[in-house]
Amino acid sequence: MADLQDELHDHPEVGELPEAFDAPRIPETGTEPAGGAEGELLDRAHALLAGHPVADGYSGLPWALRHLPWYDLQLGESGVDTDVPRLRQGQVGALLCSLHLPEGLAAGRAVGATLEQLDLARSVIDTHPEGLRLARTAGQVLDARNCGRVAVVLGPATAAALDDSLSILRVLHSLGLRVLTLAGTSWASEAGLTRFGEEVVREMNRLGVLADLSGASDATVGRTLTLSRTPVLCTRSAARALRPHPDNLTDELLARLGAAKGLCLVPLTAEQTGPSIRDVADHLDHVRAVAGPECVGLSGTYDSGNAHPQGLADASGYPRLIAELLCRGWPDTDLALLTWGNMQRVLRTADFNARAAQERREPSTAKIAELDG
Repeated sequence: MADLQDELHDHPEVGELPEAFDAPRIPETGTEPAGGAEGELLDRAHALLAGHPVADGYSGLPWALRHLPWYDLQLGESGVDTDVPRLRQGQVGALLCSLHLPEGLAAGRAVGATLEQLDLARSVIDTHPEGLRLARTAGQVLDARNCGRVAVVLGPATAAALDDSLSILRVLHSLGLRVLTLAGTSWASEAGLTRFGEEVVREMNRLGVLADLSGASDATVGRTLTLSRTPVLCTRSAARALRPHPDNLTDELLARLGAAKGLCLVPLTAEQTGPSIRDVADHLDHVRAVAGPECVGLSGTYDSGNAHPQGLADASGYPRLIAELLCRGWPDTDLALLTWGNMQRVLRTADFNARAAQERREPSTAKIAELDG
């Protein structure tokens, strides 16, 4: 452990700070509150997060940990972007733990590799009980927060992990999976959802597995928004009007997402949102304006190999981002939705809809060869 801790881990940050403008600005580096107006904003941010902590919509921690021979997230781990001390410093109350697979992995390995990551994630939670707790429902997320633990929700996983089988979807759900990304398969492609893809969405609704549409084609996003009875997530999507990244959403799709009570989780990555805290705040402003305050959330995307805006190298930087939004005039009610309320609403709705669907719908036995053959 000492060997790992002795080596400094360089968190990727890019870009230079823009020139300051009239309102008091928030420092983009450092951890100590500034004095005067800046310090007051940071104090307000910490106070708000004490009651409404951050629900972080994407963490690549399981895959990142595969490369470490030994780690201790409870004391602090320099080999990754995420550990319990930094989560607490950033006042993170919940974390969606990605089970996504690296590009280039053989298709036949998708199921096994996803199960390995799921097993690793559960093992990490079990070995850090003072800081982390597995959560399968919205109620368990709230219980974990009330006990001073970070609630870990498993997912998103890649749709290839289903191997075109609804039975595998049910097994993954029984092991704790709660979010699935609908992209990269024959039934969720550039052409949209096939008949089997639509059946996957219905079975996800019945189980309480949320659909993640980041990286999905516009056709898949549109059809899923129409079909799903449960709000959907976009776990890593910002505003395409501000930055033309393929995973970012057009204003038309943002408006549809807002009308469907879905949730756009804006990623803290330089590639998708820009090199500074202010760029991230610009995207949050835009999504809130187009989709509404009930449609916007946060996605750290730490430990996923991305460069992060300056001042947001890890989860400890969230208070500085919230202080920037306070500086811009965001009301406390909208900030409480951004950090915690919107994610909790989506999880509660998924739980409620699943219970209702299971009373009227049997597990689907549909086969891809029958529907799409």
